Amino acid sequence: MFDPRWLALMAISAVIGLLTQGYINRSFRKWSQVPSSTGMTGAQVARRVLDANGLPQVPIQAVGGNLTDHYDPRSKTLGLSSPVFGEASVAAAGVAAHEAGHAVQDAQGYVWGAIRTSLVPVVNIGSSFAWPAIFLGIFLRFSGLIWVGIAFYAGAVLFQLVTLPVEFDASRRALASLETTGAIAPDQVVGARQVLTAAALTYVGAALISVLQLLYFIGLARGRD
Repeated sequence: MFDPRWLALMAISAVIGLLTQGYINRSFRKWSQVPSSTGMTGAQVARRVLDANGLPQVPIQAVGGNLTDHYDPRSKTLGLSSPVFGEASVAAAGVAAHEAGHAVQDAQGYVWGAIRTSLVPVVNIGSSFAWPAIFLGIFLRFSGLIWVGIAFYAGAVLFQLVTLPVEFDASRRALASLETTGAIAPDQVVGARQVLTAAALTYVGAALISVLQLLYFIGLARGRD
């Protein structure tokens, strides 16, 4: 707990988290104040992108919260938060098209998306046992238990790494769809790109933090073997 390396890692993690979260919040807030040139709401943009990709059967639902937008591959539904679902802004258009991009990935069998979905059960189990095993192993000075926790945590890290190409590809699809479907004017695509880039950086930051933590625990376990 008082290891200087751990304290430094926590400080670095906090800085990365604050910077990436602050950037996405500022970018979304900025482009949320810019009306969409077509007047289409986020829900309408998502519908247009889905229909253009042969997915009229995918339902779009309003969900609570802020930036809680997502596509659920299990129920094949797309959920948009209030600032996106009913708002006609550049930011809403970008986020909505991005989530529709995930639906297109699912329909087309995008390999990284399928891998990420298959890892969900592993992550759910690992997240429940990783930290208790690691810290109990540290407390008991039992390196074997630390290694068990590391194995569980490694699954979560793998999930975050696999998430990166999935998110980048969804953003690429979103920007292309916004242009080809005319959901927003070409000169507004730059705003949608900024919002999606900021969102992508939050995933990059989270993956980086997880990798650094994994390396720290591996070094700790090796030192106790």
